[in-house]
Amino acid sequence: MESGLAVAVFGAYGHTGRFVVAQLRERGFVPVLSGRDADKLKVLAESESGLEARPASVDDPASLDRALAGAAAVINCAGPFATTAAPVIEAALRAGIPYVDVAAEIEANVDTFAHFTDRARAAGTVIVPAMAFYGGLGDLLATAAMGDWTAADEAHIAYGLNSWHPTAGTRIAGAVSRQRRDGSRVRYANGRLEYRDDAPPTLEWSFPDPMGPRAVIGEFTMADVVTIPSHLSIPEVCTYMTTEAARDLSAPDTPTPAAVDERGRSAQTFLVDVVVRSGDTERRAVARGQDIYAVTAPLAVEAVDRILTGRTRTVGVASAGEIFDAPDFLRALSPHLSLDVRQ
Repeated sequence: MESGLAVAVFGAYGHTGRFVVAQLRERGFVPVLSGRDADKLKVLAESESGLEARPASVDDPASLDRALAGAAAVINCAGPFATTAAPVIEAALRAGIPYVDVAAEIEANVDTFAHFTDRARAAGTVIVPAMAFYGGLGDLLATAAMGDWTAADEAHIAYGLNSWHPTAGTRIAGAVSRQRRDGSRVRYANGRLEYRDDAPPTLEWSFPDPMGPRAVIGEFTMADVVTIPSHLSIPEVCTYMTTEAARDLSAPDTPTPAAVDERGRSAQTFLVDVVVRSGDTERRAVARGQDIYAVTAPLAVEAVDRILTGRTRTVGVASAGEIFDAPDFLRALSPHLSLDVRQ
């Protein structure tokens, strides 16, 4: 879409925000840089020509209104989303523009669906939470794998990460989530979120070749347990994480991501293996790529492009798999990941 339309990016100077800004420019949009830190915004704006900085804070609605003025859409990249999502959504509703975020926080995404579904639908606008590697990609893969099924018994999303060097934002968001659920872990079973105090199981998952069987943490619950059940009739949704990536995430001294190529991506690789089961029949969708933070940018920007060009299926708060044509959306990501859907 060579539109020249302005898209506000809240949290533009963050690790994921920078990828989003670069992707917007590549796709012909004009990023409007926003966030709390005026100095960081200024440095980013001066790094390339044609970038405008508009400092804003979630506790200052007027500043958010100024940040979104004239924008066609807003992408929220600033966590923790328990703090930022609601104020930026409110500003988007006031501006009458669509809102997309990259929240991986389970509770923040639950809040978005619970608090804004009716208002967004009544306003005829679009809010797409978790339009990122966690939540959005798994939802698109599960929806594509479902094909013509209207329901399934189970959905399994296994994350084959060779490593996970978390950003500071990831660590902060995780701490906020743990605090909100008093240290309990969460899973989606029997058609609802359940909170447990026992340790998650460790088991083996048979990833497609060349990864093969790997030890994973079972019930390593991510935002998929919010996005997938929001529109698919699947009472059991379970996510898994390779043990080496889980260890990286939990270790306090794991470094932040380091760029290894001209696009700023890290050396991290991923394989997302999604299996949906109905009775004795299974269907599978697999995505492979590099750097979970970097791939979030084309996911979020493709979503904005489709919203602004009317390639959507509903209004209100909706996950990626509900609002977009999942197979077509995934095919559009071919420059950024490889895809295999087996029905």
